[in-house]
Amino acid sequence: MTTFEDILEEAGKFGRCQMRIVSIFCLVSIPFSFVYVGIVFQGFTPEHWCRDPGVIEIRERCGWSLQDARRATVPLMNSSTGVTYSQCQKLDMDWNATGLTCDNPESELTQAQLSTLPMTGCTDSWEYDYEGRQSFVTEFDLVCADAWYVDMFQAALSVGFLVGSIAIGYLADKYGRMKSFLMTNFFIGVTGILVATSPNYIALLVFRVLFGFGVKGGWMVGYVLITELVGVEYRRMVGVTYQLFFSLGILILPLLAYFIPNWRWLQVVFTIPYICFLTYYWFIPESPRWLLSQNKRNEAMEITKAIAKENKKTLSKIIEVQSLHSHDEHKIYSISTASFMDLFKTSKLRKFTFILSFNWFTSAVVYQGLIMRLGILGGNVYVDFLISGIVELPAAFLILLTIERIGRRLPFAAANIVAGAACLITAFIPDSMFWLKSAVACVGRLGITMAFEMVVFVNTELYPTVIRNLGVSVCSTLCDIGGIVAPFLLYRLAVIWLELPLIIFGALAFVAGGLVLLLPETKGVPLPETIDDIECPNRLCSQLQGSRFLSGNLLHQFLGNRKA
Repeated sequence: MTTFEDILEEAGKFGRCQMRIVSIFCLVSIPFSFVYVGIVFQGFTPEHWCRDPGVIEIRERCGWSLQDARRATVPLMNSSTGVTYSQCQKLDMDWNATGLTCDNPESELTQAQLSTLPMTGCTDSWEYDYEGRQSFVTEFDLVCADAWYVDMFQAALSVGFLVGSIAIGYLADKYGRMKSFLMTNFFIGVTGILVATSPNYIALLVFRVLFGFGVKGGWMVGYVLITELVGVEYRRMVGVTYQLFFSLGILILPLLAYFIPNWRWLQVVFTIPYICFLTYYWFIPESPRWLLSQNKRNEAMEITKAIAKENKKTLSKIIEVQSLHSHDEHKIYSISTASFMDLFKTSKLRKFTFILSFNWFTSAVVYQGLIMRLGILGGNVYVDFLISGIVELPAAFLILLTIERIGRRLPFAAANIVAGAACLITAFIPDSMFWLKSAVACVGRLGITMAFEMVVFVNTELYPTVIRNLGVSVCSTLCDIGGIVAPFLLYRLAVIWLELPLIIFGALAFVAGGLVLLLPETKGVPLPETIDDIECPNRLCSQLQGSRFLSGNLLHQFLGNRKA
């Protein structure tokens, strides 16, 4: 039977048509990165302390800055990061009765005197050292006892990812890649604007879940579609390039956040590209590989002819006739019969599903954790974020240099192990060795970026066409669970010890790297079309088994005749 790989041989494995489609679809990765880690800027928690009407009155009368007022009126407290100004308590006193003067605020009351005065909780909101900017944290006062609501903001996005990736993955396998992609982007456009106009925090969480429902699912559909349109030797290149644009988005994000200081307008900017992606209806065809899996041969051949024409090639009559009229019952597997249980149908599929799911979980926890950690380390978050984003760029080139020469499995495992080692080492480097600590942390960021990029296309290569989108979507739900866990793991454990999350990240990455070694190598292997291709990857196994079965029957009949 003629396979789609045979058809691509004549239509062009990576011609002008595929270049155009891949280039257009790579743009989908840029806003996905904005959404994925935008919390660093949308939910930034600046330096804060209790607002006190008495202090405000003195500050306005004396013309003090916020920092002057804090030095004169806020006591120092011990915390996991050292001695800092109190953020959640204020002095219980009448400042007008203290005799505080405007001349020299730093010498009026010493810290020793302030520490002996009675304390009380914040009752009049907070002061934020974030002049001219607004995050949802400063707008809704999500600090101190309410700080965990910031974790919920990111967790809500991951909940949307979790449900949406499964639902949209199923719809993409059942109704088509492009139909699902277009419907998803329309939904993202609506919910993204609702997030930007949320009147309160509860509405913000609800709309955030709905927003996440569409974003990741649409991104995964795009990844699967471009992978299905190219020949086997180009899969790794388009997959890595698709994710390289995610890293490019990481570089653009701090620049957007710097020039757009309001989190609501930043959300609008995150949403606009998805509305623009609706124009893909006129530029991108349905996946011919998916159409063939649905037995829609005529539609698949029409699209394939258009691809060949754009590539300035012509399909031979033999290929056309074989593709339209050949019939192999063994190859037909209607996607309507595919289900979640098919991911566990055979021993190999079960192993793939469990190992890949754990790697998705680990990649999400470590990657998000290391990025969000930038928001709690102090310093210039825009510069730190930009530098950390630059570190990601070599990941794509390292993947391209290694996976074709070495394969997928060893670089995938090594990336996880390097990331784990870097996290553990960073945790125990003293803060006084700042540059060494930063350099090792960057190695960890590079390693987990490589692992995250590799898990996507390895996942795509291991599952057959009939359940590929569903398989990638289901495995990647563990990424979404990791996204739910990551903010709580980072922010809550960092209160105990700032480096404690790094210990957890390192352990997870080590285990993930070891499990990858149990997966098969997919270098140079054609994409499997059916579940049977997973058990018999050489595509001759089924015929060989049939021949053995036939030979066995003939031998049995021969022996029976001899006995008779």
